[in-house]
Amino acid sequence: MTSPASPTSLAPTARQVWTRGRGILLALLVLLTAGIALAALRSGEQYGRLDPRSADRFGSRAAAELLRAQGVSVTVRTTLGEAAAEAGPGTTLLVTDPDLLTPTQQHTLRARTAPVGGRTVLLGAGPASLDTLAPGVRALTPAPVSAHAPRCPLPAAVRAGSVDIGGARYETDQSDAHSCYPSDGAPTLLRIPDARTGSADRPTTTTATASGDTILLGSADILYNDRLDQQGNASLALQLLGSRPHLVWYLPSLSDDSASGAGGGEDTAGSTFLELIPSGWLWGAFQLFLAALLAAVWRARRLGPLVTERLPVAIRASESTEGRAGLYRKANARDHAASALRTATRDRLAPLLGVPPTKAHSLDSLIPAVSARLPDTDHDPVALLFGPAPTGDAALIRLADQLDALEREVRTS
Repeated sequence: MTSPASPTSLAPTARQVWTRGRGILLALLVLLTAGIALAALRSGEQYGRLDPRSADRFGSRAAAELLRAQGVSVTVRTTLGEAAAEAGPGTTLLVTDPDLLTPTQQHTLRARTAPVGGRTVLLGAGPASLDTLAPGVRALTPAPVSAHAPRCPLPAAVRAGSVDIGGARYETDQSDAHSCYPSDGAPTLLRIPDARTGSADRPTTTTATASGDTILLGSADILYNDRLDQQGNASLALQLLGSRPHLVWYLPSLSDDSASGAGGGEDTAGSTFLELIPSGWLWGAFQLFLAALLAAVWRARRLGPLVTERLPVAIRASESTEGRAGLYRKANARDHAASALRTATRDRLAPLLGVPPTKAHSLDSLIPAVSARLPDTDHDPVALLFGPAPTGDAALIRLADQLDALEREVRTS
């Protein structure tokens, strides 16, 4: 006897998956292409951001040239070792992106600059760097960049007047700190003197006991080429960066050996990969994950169990049969069509052969009854009633004819 064939899997084919998912893939491709194009355009526009050698709108070449015209030497450094080595009482160290420094780099920078009595200017320092580079200072919610009045006694701010500033806002409990250019009650410029106070708005002598300070600027807009001639931006920039005869312009970079622990033997065990990723990328990845999760819930939703309802009109059996046959043919579901034909034939043969309805689909119960009724039949009842699925439309039609013939023989025997 031929064993019954296992039912065909209902899983979608590769072609069906491609047909259903190609729209989503096309949308993702368009989104990715647009993102790459936008990033390329923006990167070209902001090339050399805060670089004193760049004449682009976001560069700082104009400020550097004005400082040189006033007799201040400007040195550009891109590694922590070079920048920290030049720190001293007669030097202003400008750090353009302190949050880009790893924790180990921050500790190293603080240890080398704090005791020498120079000035350190931090642009846009946030929570990632304040605890180390400016202890006792806390960052508040950033504010938009706009014109603000100084509202503080700091001589440099008083002389400059209103400037374009915003970004990070700060608060501190130090009573000797200068809080300038407040936005919603919190300063966007903060000057913190070292333990020994002194004048910080004119060049100091190069002595080992000279006092220093730390300047926190919430944003770097006063240094951009396209904003330098607006408000009192140029005046404030020249006074803050030109108070010492030498300016070290430090542009932090992840390519710095000290960021990876090479060179100088610095330990970066406290820095993880996620800490080096800008917060915007993490937020964007979270949004994409949330969108994918919502899409999955939407596509997999179930509104409740399937229920049957009475049709509003009477439909002839032939029309229902033709409709279902059309659906089977469109889906190439010959296995389901053959299973429906065999199931119906077994249901009709069982009472004719005296087989209980509960055993109508049992090969061991139905086949012996058919063989006993038709011992000389030309048809193989096992292949007809429990055989494999047809391989084509012609085979399916031939199976239907053979099932009809077998049923007629049983009825007439």
